[in-house]
Amino acid sequence: MSTAESGLSYRRLRAPREHGAVLVDPPAMRVPDLVATNIARRVGDYDVQGRSLASLIEAGRQELVEAAVRYTSTYRSVSGVTSCDRLFLAGHQPELFHPGVWFKNFALARLAREQQATAVNLVIDSDTIKHTSLRIPGGSRDAPLVESMAFDSSADEIPFEEREVEDRALFDSFGQRASDWLRGVVPQPLLTHYWPLVQARSLVTRNLGECLAQSRHVLEGEWGLDTLEIPQSQVCTLPSFHWFTAHLLAHLPRFRTAYNAAVDEYRRVNRVRSANHPVPNLAVDGEWIEAPFWLWTASSPRRRRLFVRRHAQGMTLTDRRRVEVELPLNEQGEVGWAVEVLAGLAERGIKLRSRALVTTLFARLVLSDLFIHGIGGAKYDQLTDELIRGFFGLAPPLYLVISATLHLAATVGTSAPESVRRLDQELRDLEYHPDRCIAGLHDWTQAPVDVEHWLQLKSRWLATEQTRENARERCHAIRAANEALQAWVEPRRRELVRDRLEAVREQRNLSVLTSREYAFCLYPADSLRDFLLAFRGTTL
Repeated sequence: MSTAESGLSYRRLRAPREHGAVLVDPPAMRVPDLVATNIARRVGDYDVQGRSLASLIEAGRQELVEAAVRYTSTYRSVSGVTSCDRLFLAGHQPELFHPGVWFKNFALARLAREQQATAVNLVIDSDTIKHTSLRIPGGSRDAPLVESMAFDSSADEIPFEEREVEDRALFDSFGQRASDWLRGVVPQPLLTHYWPLVQARSLVTRNLGECLAQSRHVLEGEWGLDTLEIPQSQVCTLPSFHWFTAHLLAHLPRFRTAYNAAVDEYRRVNRVRSANHPVPNLAVDGEWIEAPFWLWTASSPRRRRLFVRRHAQGMTLTDRRRVEVELPLNEQGEVGWAVEVLAGLAERGIKLRSRALVTTLFARLVLSDLFIHGIGGAKYDQLTDELIRGFFGLAPPLYLVISATLHLAATVGTSAPESVRRLDQELRDLEYHPDRCIAGLHDWTQAPVDVEHWLQLKSRWLATEQTRENARERCHAIRAANEALQAWVEPRRRELVRDRLEAVREQRNLSVLTSREYAFCLYPADSLRDFLLAFRGTTL
């Protein structure tokens, strides 16, 4: 591996605003260069507890592809997937994300095909499920409304890996309820095809995340994507992952130092004050050192932080509640026995799962030739870059950032926001400059004498230079003139207020119909499919 390069710097990444726009950073034409750079950076060696990083990479990739083929083949065909020397990865939680996130999967498939790589999508099921409802637009395009609609009962924040469908009636009825509410805005949403797939999968697996993700992947297969998927929970059971984990735990004090330094540097560069953003620092409590892993049991599936205490025989792993594991491991010792202990945790009902930075650290450093991020993951993965430099002393692999924007109602076009701003300015002018407006509204030469009086008074004071001596009198006189002239602009004010109410209504409708944040399954099936597939044969 090549040695570390320069440190972290601020990176500005923004989702595209226009309908149909995509973000690919760096441009897709540079993908061959990114891959070549990443391969070149693997030249050299790094010792992973008596094993070369190169051998760990080779074993990890073989294990990943074999496991992903086994997993994917349980619910869709993998006949179109070919095993290649190169491996491209992406990942996301098994939730109902918006089309901009889904676009990554299509870009992954296309880029992998062009570069003769195997494409694998990681389903991050170690994250917790926070919502079991969707924001769904309804009503009509002229008067849209948004309602939050549940597809399952709410529950404690437990990992997707552990979350089953709780309310079968609510779950089964969601497709029809959502389609009925959506009909006035989107007559033929993808939901009408997607949700029956979800229901069918729920008869095979009750796991909520699996139902959602597998059905989405089945759709991708129907649309011609040859990719593999695998839950992160299964990645955490691979022998190579156990070896990698043992290495981090064996050197935990040094790893913690590098981890916290990376987080602190990110906060400094991005001017973040919160101690919990983007992630908390790893703590020390007496002899206990926090490690960036989650620990829980099948009987008590709430994620808890992992703490480690070193002793003469090795180390103790605990969630400081119910779980305690003895691990025969130290910095210089043989890790084979420790790896066997980690592999045996599942039989004891104990789940050891990587937290976000370690997840992407393993995926980028060991498993992939190229990792594709969304915007959020890319910003935070600058931490991973710093961690690779600080702990491993290596130049981090490069990654690609991809996102897109698709509006729910692409045909909606209005200048409502500009109209509101223009009308607000006109209303302000009526309040502070009524004299400028009166000439166009009335023949004030025929008006009562007091109107001409106030116009002339204001004109005279405006022509008078302000001094310390006359400032108060000048201000009061101009203000009095403005107030006195309000009656003469009141008809125009009523017109503007009426127009503004209409413009605000159009602006609200626009914000409802052109949001990019709705779940992919709520979009029109044909236009969504055309958008996602269009980029398979054109330049990104």
